[in-house]
Amino acid sequence: MSSEENTLEEGTELSLDFQKLKKVADCGEDVVPVAVQDADSKEVLIVAYANDQALDYSIRNGVAAFWSTSRKELWVKGATSGDTLDLVEVRLNCEQNSLLYLVRPRGKGACHTKDRAGTPRRTCYYRRLKNGKLEHL
Repeated sequence: MSSEENTLEEGTELSLDFQKLKKVADCGEDVVPVAVQDADSKEVLIVAYANDQALDYSIRNGVAAFWSTSRKELWVKGATSGDTLDLVEVRLNCEQNSLLYLVRPRGKGACHTKDRAGTPRRTCYYRRLKNGKLEHL
């Protein structure tokens, strides 16, 4: 991991990527945002993007799959880490421009980052903003 990634993913300084949606729009693929929530605890695990291919794969295979807007390829969550998200249900919003995947995590975590003990984090939302700084939960 580069020093820049470490600071972004582990640091306490707020550094929001307000250009993210512009990058998503420039990825060359029609996508919608996908909120991913644990079907049992209701904890929000990640937010990603899906195109037709990712949604079809998810439904056919019963696991959460997304479109990686940075790598420009199908991303089957857990394919390399083993931290698969079993798909329980797919919901969509009123305007049909975003999805909600209700899932059951099969592995140790949903996030690609790991805590200090080296364990994958259960959710990508492992910090909170408090008094202008990020604080690990």
